[in-house]
Amino acid sequence: MSLLRGRGAGRITQSVTSHLTEAEISARLQRGYQPGVIASTDGHAEMYADVTLTCAAVLIPLAWFKDEWHLVFTRRTEAVEHHKGQVSFPGGACDVDESTPEATALREAEEEIGLNPTDVRLLGRLNDVATITRYRVAPVIGVMPWPYLLHPAPDEVARVFTIPLLWLADRRNRDELPFTPDGASRPFPVVRYHEYNGEILWGASARMMLNFLSVLEI
Repeated sequence: MSLLRGRGAGRITQSVTSHLTEAEISARLQRGYQPGVIASTDGHAEMYADVTLTCAAVLIPLAWFKDEWHLVFTRRTEAVEHHKGQVSFPGGACDVDESTPEATALREAEEEIGLNPTDVRLLGRLNDVATITRYRVAPVIGVMPWPYLLHPAPDEVARVFTIPLLWLADRRNRDELPFTPDGASRPFPVVRYHEYNGEILWGASARMMLNFLSVLEI
């Protein structure tokens, strides 16, 4: 069953998202988090049961401005090793001395976009996801101030931008399409959002976004 099918396909009104306080978002994250459970960004988690996955984490930054929640994204440069030119959340592989995904996510956000870890209020985590590049990614949710003076790493980040949660929650703004990764024998379902402000969110980050929306129940 497609993950894009849910409670109707109409437009989400701002009242649905504006009542989501930090405390309520955190509570929903705590209820939805299942330690040890691994989903996947291609809808086939069983394929990764016997695969060695590299530890990684991303920060999914929330920002409140213009009377609504926005998500902060980056567009990767063509110089990075994986997911060149794609829209993503700040994140990367765990360092050997890091004992929590939160530490990894905050370090990567500081390195990639210049976000001071002390300026982030952590709200919780989503279930880990396995990616086709064989990473086990822990998505960490945190609130950051906005506007904010960022310092993107020029070798890694081409642009930092925001998309309203309201727009991301509207099912009419996304599709699920077949995609065949390099070396795969068959296509996998990939979430692809429509263009927003010149950017297209798709793939692993889009699937994580859907997981977040599911936990928020919107």
